[in-house]
Amino acid sequence: MSITLHKGDLPDGLSFGSSVAVDSETMGLNPHRDPLCLVQLSAGDGTAHLVQLDRATYDAPNLRALMADQSVLKLFHFARFDVAVMQRYLGVVTSPIYCTKIASKLVRTYTDRHGLKDLCRELAGVDLSKQQQSSDWGADTLSDAQKAYAASDVLHLHKLKAVLDDMLAREGRTEYANACFAFLPVRASLDLAGWPDEDIFSH
Repeated sequence: MSITLHKGDLPDGLSFGSSVAVDSETMGLNPHRDPLCLVQLSAGDGTAHLVQLDRATYDAPNLRALMADQSVLKLFHFARFDVAVMQRYLGVVTSPIYCTKIASKLVRTYTDRHGLKDLCRELAGVDLSKQQQSSDWGADTLSDAQKAYAASDVLHLHKLKAVLDDMLAREGRTEYANACFAFLPVRASLDLAGWPDEDIFSH
């Protein structure tokens, strides 16, 4: 595993190919209150790039351009939150999207355990540590343990996608998954606009 920390933005000219795994760390789970601090990215090659954002300006044009690049598929686990928080703080609508949590819920109907740790253990044979999940991501200097934790959240998403794609095809649910992924930017916008919990499809 290789980890590179970038301050403020991605460097010019850095390419992730046709798909990039993405995650974010914030000061909490309320996107209106809790600032975006860190964005993690990986091309699935064992290397993680961590972008520690300048919370005074959120001036990250290269990162913003990558999130909006229609030629690069962005892989998330629980994309709904990450997409919303990046829309809130970076002012970008992230697209196109693949969400391993949604894919898991569509095909792993034999369990109610759809967390990243559960998926990595079953589908990739990897046991993730979640020890640093609740830590101070707003600190000026991140610890080695924080950086390793942040990197681990993106290093396995390409592998998970490959396995989940096979399961989706096998169960005839690929079309459902793609429709859900396409709706995620709208779902994130609804969350930010005040409909995070209300089921607007109910009677």
